[in-house]
Amino acid sequence: MKDWDKLMKEYEGSSNILIADVDCTAGGKSKCEEVGVRGYPTIKYGDPDDLQDYKGGRSFSDLSSFAKGLGPACGPANPELCDAAKKKMLDEFMALDGTKRDAMIKEKEDEIEKLESGFKTFVEGLQKQYQEGSDKKDADVEAIKTSGLGLLKAVHNYAKKQKGEL
Repeated sequence: MKDWDKLMKEYEGSSNILIADVDCTAGGKSKCEEVGVRGYPTIKYGDPDDLQDYKGGRSFSDLSSFAKGLGPACGPANPELCDAAKKKMLDEFMALDGTKRDAMIKEKEDEIEKLESGFKTFVEGLQKQYQEGSDKKDADVEAIKTSGLGLLKAVHNYAKKQKGEL
């Protein structure tokens, strides 16, 4: 039994923690797109309306330890669990109409997309620099080898044999 399956079994029937898996290639595809799953396997946790990325270990022990700390969290369903700053933000968001919230969500998601795009461009630039550097190193090493290194080593070892050093 896989560690994830063991964890689901451990929390089966829990009243406040759901451990589940979603097939993002079939019926769960729209949910995966909605919560921002970009690669597999991805583990998300938290309020179903505000899932967060899990970045911890993947062993049963790691997952089980993390799950023990889960439970109800600050949010519209549990405002009493919010600190003063989050409560104030929650009240402000609840007072907005749906159109304004939609616009704010889109704006924030666009900001994230811009950051992701910038990072992707940065990484592509690094990969190009790495490839160019690797290619140059390989060419330079080959130039040294073809400049007589092999012959120099052969002469050196031959001379040592002649002197009885080898």
